[in-house]
Amino acid sequence: MNFLNLLPLAPELLPAVVELDRECFGGLWTLESYQRELDSTNSDILVLLKEGNDEESLSLDPSHTPILGLGCLWTILDEAHITILAVHPNYRAQGLGMTLLTALLSQAWQRGLERATLEVSASNETALSLYQKFGFRIAGRRRGYYQDTGEDALILWLNGLGHPEFDKTLADWDRQVRSRLASSGWNLYSTKLKMKK
Repeated sequence: MNFLNLLPLAPELLPAVVELDRECFGGLWTLESYQRELDSTNSDILVLLKEGNDEESLSLDPSHTPILGLGCLWTILDEAHITILAVHPNYRAQGLGMTLLTALLSQAWQRGLERATLEVSASNETALSLYQKFGFRIAGRRRGYYQDTGEDALILWLNGLGHPEFDKTLADWDRQVRSRLASSGWNLYSTKLKMKK
């Protein structure tokens, strides 16, 4: 069994996060960009770390910490704007994206936000399927949104985060996430995330 730890980004992990960003997006955000997010009270950045007894996990150099996933949301008025959701290419299709999305939506709910939105590449069927499984609906299209490819982005929205029963939905998603992770050989530490003050 492999172990995952889900926690807020810490400054010492910034180099590893930038490396994951390069791996997944070709360098979408810089070290300075992530530092600004880390410093902002309107931003939540979560990371998934591989824990264990292997040599990679025991590395003392924070720049080589095995970060397998990354998620970021911005709080804008009563909305959660999910700006980043990334899973290392070697660890996809194992439930890590579900884990991060559930955690980001939980953070949004804890902040008292009403809805969530994000953009996704129109051709990224895997991501689109994940978001739709969590209730996101397509609300529009941004033509030529991605500068590197000229590809369109689909605008997705999820309403109902402020509904009194949404905590039950989150609990159900958490059960699904843990089951999916277990089927891929992962055990998630039950880290309690806290909002920034």
